[in-house]
Amino acid sequence: MQHVPSPAPLSSSADLLTAASHSPPVAGLLFLREEEFRIAQDMLFFAFRDLNAAPDAILHELGFGRAHHRALHWIGRLPDLKVGELLQILGITKQSLARVLGPLIRQGFVEQGKGKTDRRQRLLTLTEKGAALERKLFECSRERLAAAYRDAGGQAVDGFRKVLRGMTSDQGRKYLDAAEAGRHQRVRAF
Repeated sequence: MQHVPSPAPLSSSADLLTAASHSPPVAGLLFLREEEFRIAQDMLFFAFRDLNAAPDAILHELGFGRAHHRALHWIGRLPDLKVGELLQILGITKQSLARVLGPLIRQGFVEQGKGKTDRRQRLLTLTEKGAALERKLFECSRERLAAAYRDAGGQAVDGFRKVLRGMTSDQGRKYLDAAEAGRHQRVRAF
């Protein structure tokens, strides 16, 4: 068995970024070193931060945060979303969701209605104002994603999607399968 020397510890964020951008292609995916996993996690943190920087600034001006962004995203993706479904998707408590939904409803971004067959259900839909905000937030992220996808190329995008899917729970995979099977149909997997 060949000895592979451990990489020198990274002393600064500049070292970290240099190491991440100059890492050799990973050949044996089953034999990744811990540092390669750490770099991947670092990259995910930076990518998530940077993907959300512009939407965060818009939300901050309105007194909202990322939890509001997530709620707007899912209510926009699934109109007439049941409150229970949103709780399941976000994986948060009722109290946390109430703190998020309260301001969105009071400020006219989200409407809460009753179910058509079961009046006890609370269904969430974006208002026109909410849809405009959600669209603006999406446009910011879409531009960054489009540029990254263009730079990476189709094969890399396909690999990226496989990696993300591999990190997704069964619940999320069920949603993704349904979304990809019926792109123009309403998707309910929760």
